[in-house]
Amino acid sequence: MSLSGLLSASLRPKNVCAHPRAFRSSAAASKALAFSLNNVAASVQKPEADHGERKVLRMLMFGKPGAGKGTLSARLTKKYDVLSLSTGDLLRQQIAGRTDVGLMAEEIVASGGLLPDDIMLKVVSSQLDLLHNKHWLLDGFPRTVGQGKLLDDHLRRQGTPLSLIVNLDVADEVILSRISDRWVHLPSGRVYNLSYNPPKVPGLDDVTGEPLTKRADDNPSVFARRLERFYESTSPLLEYYRSQSPLYRVKMVTLSGSTSDEIWPQLEGVIRANFPHVKERTESREQKRRTSLSEAVMARKENMEPPTEKMKLKH
Repeated sequence: MSLSGLLSASLRPKNVCAHPRAFRSSAAASKALAFSLNNVAASVQKPEADHGERKVLRMLMFGKPGAGKGTLSARLTKKYDVLSLSTGDLLRQQIAGRTDVGLMAEEIVASGGLLPDDIMLKVVSSQLDLLHNKHWLLDGFPRTVGQGKLLDDHLRRQGTPLSLIVNLDVADEVILSRISDRWVHLPSGRVYNLSYNPPKVPGLDDVTGEPLTKRADDNPSVFARRLERFYESTSPLLEYYRSQSPLYRVKMVTLSGSTSDEIWPQLEGVIRANFPHVKERTESREQKRRTSLSEAVMARKENMEPPTEKMKLKH
């Protein structure tokens, strides 16, 4: 089948009910959380009303596979004081900690079963309930309308409702081109793209010089299947949140672009305009200060440099 036929077939409307997705372990299982949550219990606070002067960011981000959710989430949590919570990491943390929820989940996963929505909610809420007045971004949950309703009901009972839903709108053809040009250094996870971020030496990692490889799912047929699953499960979930947005004053925005660099300023603008109390991290501010200082020193040096021989002759 041609590429266009493959994509059009994947986009054909279907009356398919959304269903839970099985938890699958991956290479990321051994990767540490971007921001450790092990000691978060020490900073438990009482819920705080989202008054205009202090609105807390509680955020979900949706987008097609390959739309750039991971890149944008990493930029957001690196620059701003926002915690990133991955459902997969939280589940592995519960299992490793031998908690009641973790033991239940481990038994289900070991038998090859699907984790029920109520178990997934317990995994997620075990950390969210400790972050009343912290800014956070939740990744990997909810995936279905049923999970979305469970999460909303729980957060509202806790007095910590969602405040921002972001939908990334990137054209299918753009994503397909992006993943077709993508090469990966598997040991480090470094990603290259032949279109806008090519390796210095074709086929080799910039740091180690080791060969780059293609991910197994970076091909048109696999992308078409993943895209089909996205429309089956996530599209109804987005419609659910659109219906909830005016009722519960949760802000929902769609950000469009062809690259993460195009979308990032839009995302940052939404955060700054609607959540002014989300502060930049200290290291980010320090880096900006050093950059500004360096530019000032360079400008001063240029102004103080003696005139060149050519300039002297003019006088």
